[in-house]
Amino acid sequence: MQRSSGRRTAPAVAAVLVVAALAVGCRPVQVTGTAAPAGGGTRYAPTTPAPPPLGHQAPPAPAKHTTPPRPHRTAHHAPPASRPLMAAGARGAQVRELQARLAQLGLFDRAPTGYYASVTAASVRAFQKRQGLPRTGAVQPTAWRALKSQTHRPSHQQLHPPTTRPVGVPDPRCMKGRVICISKRSNTLTWMVDGEIVSAMDVRFGSQYTPTREGAFAITFKSRRHVSSIYHTAMPYAMFFSGGQAVHYSADFAARGYSGASHGCVNVRDKSKIAALFHTVKRGTKVVVYH
Repeated sequence: MQRSSGRRTAPAVAAVLVVAALAVGCRPVQVTGTAAPAGGGTRYAPTTPAPPPLGHQAPPAPAKHTTPPRPHRTAHHAPPASRPLMAAGARGAQVRELQARLAQLGLFDRAPTGYYASVTAASVRAFQKRQGLPRTGAVQPTAWRALKSQTHRPSHQQLHPPTTRPVGVPDPRCMKGRVICISKRSNTLTWMVDGEIVSAMDVRFGSQYTPTREGAFAITFKSRRHVSSIYHTAMPYAMFFSGGQAVHYSADFAARGYSGASHGCVNVRDKSKIAALFHTVKRGTKVVVYH
């Protein structure tokens, strides 16, 4: 048998190098399969990923699925209670009640209309100022409760008055008998029987150059289809009480309102009311014109 020369063959040298590489910690071979390859003694790559090199941050772990938090309520989702009960543009029975209650406190000087416009808003601001509340002109629940606590429930006549302006306080001379009671201060005429108001209507008077006379008078004569002999204008349902001055229907007053004036007569713009009064009043009925 041939004696060995003492030199190692190439395969033996390669095996020694592999063992040396494993000993100093070289990167192991990556295993892609789950089963171990054939052959014993072979080292496999770990299944847990190696830590990242120093100086590099590991990627964050995937977030767990959670229920997203509910969004906070914003100003656009304010509860209905924060909205005003009534504001400009509103209309209806509650607005009419608001106006009647403000009138009880002297803050609304017109007849309730049931429509919330600039006059109502100004009256609400006046009440809010009196209460020390923000003067918004819109009725919040706090202001509405305060107003109701300071007033009484309006009557039907207060909610639906016969005139566009509050009826004036009757003159003492109007409190007995049957009287046509005419107030220049409130621009109203009331037909009174023993101190009780039977009917009421809006009126206007003469201008500063042709003023309506004030005092206590009596109806001298009536003319259903009267025409003025001076101005040649129609004076339907005329009831004369002082010379040429009379209470009568005025189509001009009905059309133009208080932008015009009479020549001294007491103009009425509600034709049905003045017609009813004309048929009720008799010659000698008392007339009181006062300021």
